Amino acid sequence: MQQDATFQGRPESEPIETDCVIIGAGPVGLFAVFELGLVDIKAHVVDILDKPGGQCAELYPDKPIYDIPALPVVTGQELTDRLLEQIKPFAPTFHLGERVDELERMSDGRFRLRTDAGKTFLAKVVVIAAGGGSFTPKRPPLEGIEEYEGKSVFYAVRRMQDFAGTDLLIVGGGDSALDWTLNLQPLAKSLTLLHRRDEFRAAPHSVERMRALVAEGAMQLKIGQVMELHGRDGWLEGVTIRTKEGQERLACNRMLPFFGLTMKLGPIANWGLKLEDNLIVVDTEKFETSEKGVFAIGDINTYPGKLKLILCGFHEAALMAQQAYKYVYPDRKLLFQYTTSSSSLQKKLGVR
Repeated sequence: MQQDATFQGRPESEPIETDCVIIGAGPVGLFAVFELGLVDIKAHVVDILDKPGGQCAELYPDKPIYDIPALPVVTGQELTDRLLEQIKPFAPTFHLGERVDELERMSDGRFRLRTDAGKTFLAKVVVIAAGGGSFTPKRPPLEGIEEYEGKSVFYAVRRMQDFAGTDLLIVGGGDSALDWTLNLQPLAKSLTLLHRRDEFRAAPHSVERMRALVAEGAMQLKIGQVMELHGRDGWLEGVTIRTKEGQERLACNRMLPFFGLTMKLGPIANWGLKLEDNLIVVDTEKFETSEKGVFAIGDINTYPGKLKLILCGFHEAALMAQQAYKYVYPDRKLLFQYTTSSSSLQKKLGVR
C-alpha cells in the first residue's frame, strides 16, 4: 500500500472539510485524484471495498487488460498499483470499507456527505466514480438472517475490537474470509472457519497460515454449509451446519459471511440526480450531473456515444477537473499547462 496516502476507517465526531470527495476508488476514481491534484484540489476518496482498485482489484486482479494506452498488457492489480504510485504526490486520504449513503447541498453551497459508518464530509465538489454502483455483499439464503444483521451477523469488519472475546464463525473461502480469519483469530475467544469444500480461492500463503493455526488447535476448520441460525432478538447463539458426516450444531455469537459481492446503484438512486437506465446523466463538456458541482465519471455515467472503457473514464476525469477548479477557486483563473513543460506542475509531481 502506498506510503504517502492516508487510509482511515474510523468514524469521526467532527465533519471532515475538503475540496473534493471522490466516491469510488477504482481506476477512474484514482486517476481523478491525479487530475484534480494538478489543479491544486485536495481529495478524500471513499469506497465500500476494503482496498483501492474497484472491480479491477476485487473481481479480476490477475486478468489481463489490453486497451490501456502505452500498456500492451496489464493486470487489474498492476494497473491499480501504478495509479496509486502516480497519485502519491497528492497524498489523498482513503476511507475504505465505507459507503456514502447521503448527499445534500448545504446553505453555503458546499455538499454534506455521510457514510454508513457515521463519517461526515463537507466538500466543495463531489465526483462520483462508482463504476456500476455500490458493491453490496450477497446475503446468505438463511431464513430470518435479517433479524441478526448489524447485531451479530456482519458483512464487513468496521472495528476489529468489536470481535474481541467473541465466539466467531467466518463463512467463506476467498481472500476476505481468510484475511479476516488470520486477523481476528488472536482477538476472538474462539474462531471457526466454515467453507463448503476443502479448497480455497485465497492466497496460498494465507491458506497455509490458516491450516497451521488449525493444526496448533488455535482455531477450527469445518467443511460444510450453514443451514439454520439460532438465537433471539437478533443475538446469535449458534448455527446448524451440514457436513458430510451429517448435521451438527455449532456454538457462536458472531458470524461473518463472505459470499461475494453484487453490484447495485444503491443510495445514489436517492440523491435527486437525473438518471437514465440506472446511470447518471452527464454533459460531455464537463461531465457534470444535473446538480452543479456534482460530477460523474466512468461506468456510472451515461451520455450519447458513451463507451464503458477505462480510457474513456480517464478522459472524463481530465475535463471534469477543469470545471471543478472553477467551483473550488471561483476567484482564480486556471492557466492550462502541460506536464512536459510546466515547472510548477513538475514541482507538484516531485520531478527533479
